[in-house]
Amino acid sequence: MMSENTNQLFTLLREKSLLKQDVYRKTLSVFRQFKDIILTIAKEYAEYSKLNGNSVPFQLKEKSEFEIELHFGGDILLFMMHTNIFEFSREHEVMKTPYIRENKSRSYCGVINIYNFLADSFKYNRVNDLGYLIGRVFINRELHYFIEGKREIGFLYQNFATSVVDETSIRAIIESSIGYTLNFDLLTPPFDAVKEVTVFDMQTTSDYMKLRTGKRLGFKFQGDHEEIVD
Repeated sequence: MMSENTNQLFTLLREKSLLKQDVYRKTLSVFRQFKDIILTIAKEYAEYSKLNGNSVPFQLKEKSEFEIELHFGGDILLFMMHTNIFEFSREHEVMKTPYIRENKSRSYCGVINIYNFLADSFKYNRVNDLGYLIGRVFINRELHYFIEGKREIGFLYQNFATSVVDETSIRAIIESSIGYTLNFDLLTPPFDAVKEVTVFDMQTTSDYMKLRTGKRLGFKFQGDHEEIVD
């Protein structure tokens, strides 16, 4: 005969597994909406280009079911859905809100990460180049969402209790990410950060250049302020 402890264990297993499966399905649905809306924006840009005679690239590349690349100008935005489900740490501000305290299952979220890379890093296979996480979107089973990110990406979307993800909010996230990226320029690194180079680096062909490049290489990347690394 099954003990009470065993029954409670199986109940917990079932409830938590079903919860995470539900969050996963909801997050995947939202990620597919991201793809559709990025495609719509790309089509709109194509129409804009026809009217303005503009040949600057702006295109979507679907790398996998969980990975989308948006190429525009000299940049790439990589939208990547994590296949696992996460919970906020106990110290996170979200966990202190009445919304979570009323129902702790609301704190379980899927995550969509948004990275910025230089397009040339992929074009020339510069495997040592750096990309930057500029935002991450947390989505729970009720389709409420919360964003941690740089500047306007994070500051505009932080009310987890009332923010419900929809086409309008997804488009706003995408456009904010593009806007931030366009203003996040490649800075010349400090002279001392690049004054030494190995013979191997210089002998390597340009198609596989080992000299690392990043928008803030040699700088501290904190709070959108650039400081020279000591």
